[in-house]
Amino acid sequence: MTAPTIEDLLREFTPQVLGTLVRRHGQFEGCEDAVQEAVLAAAVQWPAEGVPNNPHGWLVTVASRRLIDQMRSDRARREREAATATEVIPEEVPDTDDTLVLLFLCCHPTLTAASQTALTLRAVGGLTTAEIARAFLVPEATMAARISRAKQRVKAAGRSFSLPDGAEREERLQVVLHVLYLIFNEGYTASSGSELHRTDLAQEAIRLARTVHAQLPEDGEVTGLLALMLLTHARREARTTSDGDLVPLDEQDRTRWDHELIDEGLGLVKASLAGPALRPYQLQAAIAATHADAATTGETNWPQVHALYLILERIAPNPMVTLNRAVALAETEGPAAGLALLATLDSDERIAGHHRLLSVQAHLLEKVGDTTGAYERYRRAAKSTASIAERRYLESRAGRVRT
Repeated sequence: MTAPTIEDLLREFTPQVLGTLVRRHGQFEGCEDAVQEAVLAAAVQWPAEGVPNNPHGWLVTVASRRLIDQMRSDRARREREAATATEVIPEEVPDTDDTLVLLFLCCHPTLTAASQTALTLRAVGGLTTAEIARAFLVPEATMAARISRAKQRVKAAGRSFSLPDGAEREERLQVVLHVLYLIFNEGYTASSGSELHRTDLAQEAIRLARTVHAQLPEDGEVTGLLALMLLTHARREARTTSDGDLVPLDEQDRTRWDHELIDEGLGLVKASLAGPALRPYQLQAAIAATHADAATTGETNWPQVHALYLILERIAPNPMVTLNRAVALAETEGPAAGLALLATLDSDERIAGHHRLLSVQAHLLEKVGDTTGAYERYRRAAKSTASIAERRYLESRAGRVRT
């Protein structure tokens, strides 16, 4: 196994150090500035002087000194502290990882989902404001204002930097997992732009999910989310052609799937299903595992996929779950059965007119021989998506059924 690079170490330790400072001093923005200064100092000093024996302690010490410098007005005192800023005192730095607590703070219930996602990527993921803005295709100033408002809301809420207890902790954990799920989905299939993938976002979501799993290894839903991410991300290389065009699941070259990730994901699915209850991410992971188990599309256990979607639909009703169940139903009972189920979604304002519903309807209409209906829906779907890669694919399918 290769040794971690300085960049890897800084990415790993930055949220831990920020968590430690926020827990000690209780001010989010000032602590974040201090940590960024410490990271910058490390990026300059470590390549020249070597990585310290306790890099976490080094960063905490330097960041703490920087924060004290910000908080005190006595210039002479600041200069004396700056002179000892790089002294590492490991005994003063507890060997704890506050990343999970920091995630809970970033996913504070007073924040909108968009603000929770942005603050998580900034504070825990270590992405710059410019990087987050590019990922979500908004101006940097807009994203900076969103993150700043999120910090102010967290400060105004006055919550202590600690894990909540009991039912509140479980509720907040589900918010954390949902935010990581949203980040991963945006990375796996970008909602807009020319590229189908945002690999950096997907990998960051996986890294953060690994962090949560390391601290809550017995939580089946945490394990299920990590498994789902790994099994889904394993397909990334086969999802596009060399020209960047989308390749649907049933046409992918499965030899290009990352089987190391698949093996890890399958092991996690087995562990997640060993508990007494089944929850949404565990079921989605089990569905992904069923696809991963099949060497070819024809070998997919579609009855099992459909049964899992039925359970998921009962415990977490959602139009997108029904849409996916319709795909499985079409494979087990024929495209007409799938179309009948999809028809129940036409009046659901959450998904009516969505390009995914239109594209699945088009696919099944094509299978039953209704090329006119398929063409119309492929064209509508293409106009409804902001993803250029998906639009190209849908337009090509429309062209195919028309000829």
